[in-house]
Amino acid sequence: MKFLVVDDSATMRRIVVNSLKRIGFEDCVEASDGAEALEVFDASIECVITDWNMPNMGGLDFVRALRARDDGKKVPILMVTTRSVREDIVQAAQAGVNNYVVKPFTPQVLKEKIDQVFAAAGSS
Repeated sequence: MKFLVVDDSATMRRIVVNSLKRIGFEDCVEASDGAEALEVFDASIECVITDWNMPNMGGLDFVRALRARDDGKKVPILMVTTRSVREDIVQAAQAGVNNYVVKPFTPQVLKEKIDQVFAAAGSS
């Protein structure tokens, strides 16, 4: 499975990529903000993991832009962020985020959220 990991922090991208590798996902593409993510996104990407707060194009704007594209309408998207208030989670869901992970997280939590997204996609 191929992931697109979007975060302005190189350290956080490394943490997410390493967490994905620990749970068995080796194929990752990285982007430092939403604008770059839109440039590198293609049909081979099977899941997107994005931060909320980024310069140039933040996570919500990226999610909305991706959902507006034909090739981005159905790809599962996880938001990984420090923002944890209910209103933020609702806003992310309204933008098109499938699941939400609050930092800090463990690889096991990330795996559970990924499994939930794909289980939901399989039942629809």
